[in-house]
Amino acid sequence: MSPSEEAAVSLTPAAADLVRRLREAHGPLMFHQSGGCCDGSAPMCYQDGEFRTGGSDVLLASLDVDGVAENIPFWMSRSQFELWAHTRLIVDVVEGRGSGFSLEAPEGVRFLIRSRLVGP
Repeated sequence: MSPSEEAAVSLTPAAADLVRRLREAHGPLMFHQSGGCCDGSAPMCYQDGEFRTGGSDVLLASLDVDGVAENIPFWMSRSQFELWAHTRLIVDVVEGRGSGFSLEAPEGVRFLIRSRLVGP
């Protein structure tokens, strides 16, 4: 697969497992990646539609996760997208609680973005 054919966003196996658990507990999900600092720069997972998106956001991907009935939209703020246009994002999970409103916070873990540069 060439860099231009790669998915803009993918999940590690650990992130996919957590997404399945969150989906079972909370229903359909969505992600939003803002350009904020600290925890605001982490991908946040919400019940689908709970975070309002608009013209300042870009739908980067519609994630197909085994064991989840529907695709999960992954949104990013437009300003952040402009900075990360030549990267592929990998959503991972690490131990430790973030301080945001993301659904995984009570689980003692948090989503984290890892990125890889791709050609122009």
